[in-house]
Amino acid sequence: MTGDKLLIQKVKDGDTNAFRQLVQTHHKRVIHICLSFVTIPQDAEDIAQNVFIEAYKSIYSFRGDASISTWLYRLSVNKSLDFIREKKRLKRGNGLVTSVDKTDLENIQVTNSKMADDDLIRQEQIRMLEQAIDQLPERQKVAFQLSKIDGMSQQEVADTMNTSVSSVESLLIRAKRKLKELLIHKKEEIY
Repeated sequence: MTGDKLLIQKVKDGDTNAFRQLVQTHHKRVIHICLSFVTIPQDAEDIAQNVFIEAYKSIYSFRGDASISTWLYRLSVNKSLDFIREKKRLKRGNGLVTSVDKTDLENIQVTNSKMADDDLIRQEQIRMLEQAIDQLPERQKVAFQLSKIDGMSQQEVADTMNTSVSSVESLLIRAKRKLKELLIHKKEEIY
């Protein structure tokens, strides 16, 4: 039995120390995954906590068809998307949703006007890209984030999304096409 399978079996047998070890082993990776969907570290921590709560609750149904890291990855993606959906639902009608808040603006230190201009332009470009990614259909968004932001191979994305590599390729092509369209439209609005 491999290390992860043995660890899972110990957790299923009620060994709480084994679950602690599972959390310690995979915590950083889960946080990293969550941070690729949400930008606030505290939100990522909250989502990660929900991931491990869900993992603990459903550990008995874990069949071992995929590796534990793939299973936790799927849970992390799903919990992150649930968090985003819930946040959007709560903010609907409360004005514009923006990724820049007051503390972000207060933390910008201007040392050189040219550098400040470059930083502001770069921040605006990142904000526009994040907004465009948020407008993608959900499966395209997930495939794009897993592949382009998290750096997973298409096979890993396919395993995580429980689909084929050709389906992932198609999702990525459509996502890139849609992003290009959204960003060109945004650029036209500015100029």
